[in-house]
Amino acid sequence: MVRTSHARRATLAISVIGAVLAPAAPVFAAGPPPSADLRADVNRDGRVDVAGATDTAGEDTWTAARGAVVLPNIDDDTKRCATTGPGGKPLSDARLAACNDASDTRVNGTADAADLARVRSVPMKDLPASATGTPAVVAGAARTRVFVKRAGGWDRVKGNTRLTAAELRSGVEFGVEVTDVVRDTAVWDGRAVLRLSVTSGGRTTSDDVTLRVAPLLTHHHLQNAQQVMVTKVPGKDPYARRQQAFVQGLAKEAKAAGITKPLVTFDKYQDIWAQDFVEPGYVSMTGPDGRRQVIRVMLRSAQPDRESGRELFEKLRGNGVGVVQVSGVRDSEEWTLNSMGNLETVPPYAHGGRSFPAGRIIMGERKDDGSKPARAMRTLLKAQGFQDPLFLDTSWLHVGHVDEFVQFLPAPGTARGWRIGIADPEAGLKLLRDAQKAGHGSTRMFSVPGSKDVPAPKETIAQALASKWLVADNTMAAQRIRANLDVLKRETGVTDAEIVRVPALFTRGTEEGERGARMPRLKRMGAGDLPDAVDEYGQQKRLPREGERAAGPATVMTSAYVPGAVNGVLLGRDRYLAPKQWGPVIGGKDVFTAAVNAAYTRAGLKVAYIDDWETYHLGMGEVHCGTNTLRDASRAWWKL
Repeated sequence: MVRTSHARRATLAISVIGAVLAPAAPVFAAGPPPSADLRADVNRDGRVDVAGATDTAGEDTWTAARGAVVLPNIDDDTKRCATTGPGGKPLSDARLAACNDASDTRVNGTADAADLARVRSVPMKDLPASATGTPAVVAGAARTRVFVKRAGGWDRVKGNTRLTAAELRSGVEFGVEVTDVVRDTAVWDGRAVLRLSVTSGGRTTSDDVTLRVAPLLTHHHLQNAQQVMVTKVPGKDPYARRQQAFVQGLAKEAKAAGITKPLVTFDKYQDIWAQDFVEPGYVSMTGPDGRRQVIRVMLRSAQPDRESGRELFEKLRGNGVGVVQVSGVRDSEEWTLNSMGNLETVPPYAHGGRSFPAGRIIMGERKDDGSKPARAMRTLLKAQGFQDPLFLDTSWLHVGHVDEFVQFLPAPGTARGWRIGIADPEAGLKLLRDAQKAGHGSTRMFSVPGSKDVPAPKETIAQALASKWLVADNTMAAQRIRANLDVLKRETGVTDAEIVRVPALFTRGTEEGERGARMPRLKRMGAGDLPDAVDEYGQQKRLPREGERAAGPATVMTSAYVPGAVNGVLLGRDRYLAPKQWGPVIGGKDVFTAAVNAAYTRAGLKVAYIDDWETYHLGMGEVHCGTNTLRDASRAWWKL
């Protein structure tokens, strides 16, 4: 056998063996028979070049910048996947996840099979009729599907498939899909090597090309928001009405920001933390028509007992949308760190000899006690090979999510293209101290009017500053944020001039009772039960979530005291939606709102506000925690 390419890690072989009787055909002249030559879209332009040499260099290797890409075909183009079993009984999580387009043996969806990566053989014009072929998958069969294009459509390559000499003379077109994303490179590194072997007259030649599955990538804020997601809560009780008002306000703000698609609303499980049970991502390649072929991937949080993640399969999975969930999450792994509010993405950058053309993931960990997000999720994210997760210390936060204190903002016209938005507790304390010095110490700390079932907070600016905890908590928070910012600056090269400091205040709670933790599903509270859950300031008392770890004696955990402005949602390149501040009103102006406006205006952003005090803030979350965004994924992820 003559091999015309190198050995591979994983091999999907299409070998042509044996011979069959056939009518007389041209025989080879004095020279050797033509050599097998297999081509794939190595330069990622959407065209397999069989006439020139644009797809030959590097066909046997795969790098971040060059090499053929194949999609994990995990969407459900024809909505064939069941969401319930016999009698309407719920399917297990495993059965929900097991079905997708790549789990059957045929090409789903449109006739052009846009989800399939193309591989072609160079036509072997002088091949005699005695040559035959037998395509076979010799390695990677559990994760790879190959189809051959014929007059009747796409035929799956099986053990008894034969390629004729006529097909080889005209050139064969193959379509390739894989059945999953890379989850652990120790098990599978995402590569498949296709081999075409041609046998004729007792002589065999072969050629290989390497493909790798497209990485599962998370969105960053340089990708425009295309649709907003939120949870609907039905009913007519006070809490439901407040949540419904929030959803209506969100729809209005999304439209004002130029987002034309309607809200995606979750409604089955009433888990209001739409940021936390899913992280929208995507996989993409350049399709056969030269356009980007994208499958959105909803990455379910590593919280198997969180029912709301099931709605990703039940409602969102479909044409162009797939779902990935991890398994093997340990009971000892801290529940709250696995919420997706604890996953954000730094926009693309290059620094210190490293390049992240698709951006880089950040996640929070509790360095004080060593708690980290689930190993299975960390392994999956790192296995993609593009967004190597960077971990920040969130030990000082009750909920422990990075979205509570850091964000990334577009910066058009700058060399980097983005800035860091960071919560600034020192600026928050200064606002209160300046107000007190100006004689406004008796002004109420919060201007929120309250309601029949949620009383307005009573403390004044002077009482807040005299609190047993407030100054100490914010001094500590400022130190922790500064340390995290130093990590981001070191890793990305961001300078102080590229940082937007947004006034904020944190607290462990009042002396009477701490604010409640961000729960997996905030209890729908009616007028009859909410008062028992709040303290004298109208703040929700501590309601531990399932699986939450208690703070050690040396650990102070805080949450937002004033609604956290950085915990908002970027709706457009210049449109930002923040939680209504409800700060002290002096001279007819909310001092926190004015300061937040000034910070974002300097960064080129127009700020709108939405009231989340009773819907999210009292549950230790804000606007960002209760929403999610689907963003544009048309940009080539391999180009910085």
